[in-house]
Amino acid sequence: MQKWPGRRSVCLNSSRQDTMPLLPASLAAWNTPAFADTFKQELARLDTTLSLLQQGLRFSSYALAEKLKISVISANELPGTIQVKAGLFYTGVIAGCSCADDPTPVDEIAEYCEVLVDIDKVTAGTKITLIAE
Repeated sequence: MQKWPGRRSVCLNSSRQDTMPLLPASLAAWNTPAFADTFKQELARLDTTLSLLQQGLRFSSYALAEKLKISVISANELPGTIQVKAGLFYTGVIAGCSCADDPTPVDEIAEYCEVLVDIDKVTAGTKITLIAE
């Protein structure tokens, strides 16, 4: 397994197989020209994506998933898994008090984080690890 310095696991994996996020279409598209696009679409649709983005924040306090863009940096087949390193581009906001006289505008701030996604080649069960910079 390839090691990435400074990585930390986020709460998107579980020892229970039935609660793991699944990427079955990505597994089926492995080694085809459609893999990258399939992976990006499937990862963006996961219910756990917002939690991942929230943990990857660096400049703001609340993640917004509406403008999420995913870039596949690398993809490798390892014994038992497909390992994908991906960059996530998204926006966040700094939440204020929302008072009527609050002069602070609510501006979106560009955010970026990298993740390591391990897809089990048999079950499509997925472990997602946030790579700390």
